[in-house]
Amino acid sequence: MILKEWLQESRYTVVFTGAGMSTESGLPDFRSSSGLWKQKDPSQIANTNALNDNVEEFIEFYRQRVLGVKEYHPHKGHYILAEWEQQGKVKSIITQNVDGFHQEAGSTQVAELHGTLQKLHCQSCGREYSSEEYVAEDYYCVACEGILRPSIVLFGESLPQEAFQFAYEEAEKAELFIVLGSSLSVTPANQFPLIAKDHGAKLVIVNRDETPFDSYADLVIHDKKIGEVLEELHT
Repeated sequence: MILKEWLQESRYTVVFTGAGMSTESGLPDFRSSSGLWKQKDPSQIANTNALNDNVEEFIEFYRQRVLGVKEYHPHKGHYILAEWEQQGKVKSIITQNVDGFHQEAGSTQVAELHGTLQKLHCQSCGREYSSEEYVAEDYYCVACEGILRPSIVLFGESLPQEAFQFAYEEAEKAELFIVLGSSLSVTPANQFPLIAKDHGAKLVIVNRDETPFDSYADLVIHDKKIGEVLEELHT
């Protein structure tokens, strides 16, 4: 497998993960036809205006998402990536996912481009809380009584600057850039594979469906699950 050779040769490998990485854990893709977006209009719920104008529905919607994530766990592929980080084979992970599974599996160098459902923060004062507050049905800040919201990027918000800058620098340094389970359809996150490619990295895309950037890739894998690919590389 040529990818195994590239992984062994690479001095700086960066992994980019999308929804396909999470769905192999059983977590539903909220953008799919059967996902939460089919039941709710994201433009009405997943934005900052809803925090002021539609608080109860906003909280209930995200409480469902927080509780939903807690029903699932990282799969073997997450643990393989964490082990590779410990061994120095993978330098960092850039993820579009908000489930926190990479960290749960043991990865530490993770740029969460869209935030995380594992943490909450007060919309008013910024104080951070565990998502367990939503499990306990505590929705207001003890310091200022502001609304507790998930620490994810809502529609209309910018990506977290620290995560974005880290991801940009990692993409520039990559010798091998591996995309796992992303349609590469969401901007600006989908620019990182191209940034890596422009700086000389080999680009590998592992995704069930075709992506707009397949033609730029040095290797494209559509016929295998992410977990299968990672286990083959791990042996």
